[in-house]
Amino acid sequence: MSLATVKIIVEIVFIAVCVLLNIIVLMQEGKSAGLGSLGGTASQIDSYWSKNKGRSMEGRLVKVTRILTLLFLVVAVVLNIGSFA
Repeated sequence: MSLATVKIIVEIVFIAVCVLLNIIVLMQEGKSAGLGSLGGTASQIDSYWSKNKGRSMEGRLVKVTRILTLLFLVVAVVLNIGSFA
């Protein structure tokens, strides 16, 4: 496999990660508590949410977002290694 072929494959992976990252971020709910959360008023639902957020769909989306962000950064660095030589 030539270097040009590997670069094309990495670029395709980079584009796929970019598209997936955008889709996952758009699927997440907004954190619109804003200044209202400063008062410290937490309802029973909020405490249940804070205890079980890793098991919910939103928790899984956050985990996938972190993984895709890390993959995005690694692939971006790999693609740009040759540009400084």
